[in-house]
Amino acid sequence: MSSDKNTSAPKPATATPQAIRGTQDIFGPDAEAFAFVVETFERVRRLYRFRRAEMPVFEKTAVFSRSLGETTDVVSKEMYSFEDRGGESLTLRPEFTAGIARAYLTNGWQQHAPLKLATHGPLFRYERPQKGRYRQFHQIDAEIIGAGEPQADVELLVMADQILRELGISDGVTLQLNTLGDAPSREAWRAALIDYFRAVKGELSEDSQERLEKNPLRILDSKDPRDKVFTADAPMIDAFLSDEAQEFFGKVTAGLDAAGVAWTRAQTLVRGLDYYRHTAFEFVTDRLGAQGTVLGGGRYDGLIEALGGPHTPAVGWAAGIERLAMLVGDSGTNLSPPFDVALVVESAEAEGFATLLSARLRSTGVTTDVYARGKRQRRFDKAKGDGAEMIVTLQSPTSAPASTFAIKLAATNAELDLSKGVCAISDVLAAEGYSSDLPDGIVVGPWITVSK
Repeated sequence: MSSDKNTSAPKPATATPQAIRGTQDIFGPDAEAFAFVVETFERVRRLYRFRRAEMPVFEKTAVFSRSLGETTDVVSKEMYSFEDRGGESLTLRPEFTAGIARAYLTNGWQQHAPLKLATHGPLFRYERPQKGRYRQFHQIDAEIIGAGEPQADVELLVMADQILRELGISDGVTLQLNTLGDAPSREAWRAALIDYFRAVKGELSEDSQERLEKNPLRILDSKDPRDKVFTADAPMIDAFLSDEAQEFFGKVTAGLDAAGVAWTRAQTLVRGLDYYRHTAFEFVTDRLGAQGTVLGGGRYDGLIEALGGPHTPAVGWAAGIERLAMLVGDSGTNLSPPFDVALVVESAEAEGFATLLSARLRSTGVTTDVYARGKRQRRFDKAKGDGAEMIVTLQSPTSAPASTFAIKLAATNAELDLSKGVCAISDVLAAEGYSSDLPDGIVVGPWITVSK
C-alpha cells in the first residue's frame, strides 16, 4: 500500500495592485504644499465673502456635453463617461463650472443672485500625464453668477492675484488679459476668422482644419507650427468691438489698475465656446515648462442658457492645485507644521500621565506628540529629529506613590522661545491638581517631581 505525497504547488505570491497611470499619492512636503494651497484659498475666499459649495463628482453626461460642446477635445476624447445600472450615461466631472451652473438652476440658487461661490476638489480627464497634470487632478474654483457688471470681473481677478501673492508665488507670474466682446462683436470676429483661414485651409494642421467652421477661435491658440504661420496676421477682436464691449473692457482694465494688479494684453487669448463673452484671462509663468498656465477663467454669460435656464451673466476662474503646489514647493517656503512639545516616556507607569498631558496640551492649541516605543535613547533622538522645539521626558520614579511623576524639560535649540510650551505645561498641571517642588513653575533643565 502506498501513500501519495503532498505534491500541491505553493500558492503564487499575490501581486500588489499598482497605482493607475495619471494618478498620484501625495505625501510629505508635497502634501503640505497641497494643503497650504487649499488653506490659503479658503482663508482668502472668506475675506471676499464667497460662499462654499459642494457638488457631486459625477453628473449626467449632458451637463458637460451641452456646456462644453460636442466638438471640444474634452468631450470627444477626455471625459470619463459610463452607463450606470439604469442605463443612464454619467460622467466624472472634467471641470467645475458646468456642475455649478446645473446646481444653480436645479436648487433655485437664483434667489441669492448675484451669488459668489467657491469650491475645490478632484476632477477627471483622460489625457496624457505630464508635469503638473494628471488624469485625476484637483482645482480651486471661484464663480460669480448673476452679476453682469465689469466690477465682478475685477473682484475675481483681484482675489486671484491676492491668492497668488499670499502663496508666495506671484513673482514671475503674469496676468494675460483679453476681451472676446459681446455677442455681436464675437460673431463678426468669428465670421472674419472663417473667411481668413478658409483661404489657407489646406496648409493648416488637421485639428485646425476640423475646427475651422465650428470653432475658428481655437485656431488662434494653436501650438502647431503650421498654424502659427497664419495666426500672427489673423483678424483680431479689437477691429470688431462694439462701443459697449469697448467700454466694458475699459472698466475692467481701469479697475485692475486701481487695485494695483499688473496685467498685459494678449489678443490671441480666446475661449472657443459661443457662450463666452467679454473678459478672458490667464495667470501664466515660465516655471512650469510648456504648461505655463496656473490660473485661468473668463466671463460666460451664455452658459446658463445652454443648460435650459434664463439669460444669466456669470464669470469665474479655476486653478490647478498641483501646479500651484509645485510653485509653492519651488519657492522655498517653510511649510513644516509647528511642533511645540514632544513627550518622551521612559517608564510604562508614566504612559497614562503622558496621555493625559498630551490631550490637555492639544486642547489648548499646543502641538504635541508622544514617544513611548523603542529604546529610550532612540525615543529622545527621534523626537529631536522630528523637529520638536521642546522635549519633555516623563518617568515614574522607583517606589514612588501613584500619581507621582518626574519630568524634565529640554530645549532643542537655545535660541527658541519656549514660554508657550512651559506656560502651557504649568497651567495643565495646575488644572489637573498636580503640585511641583518648584513653586515658581517649571524650568528647563533639572528633574522636577510632580504629584497629586
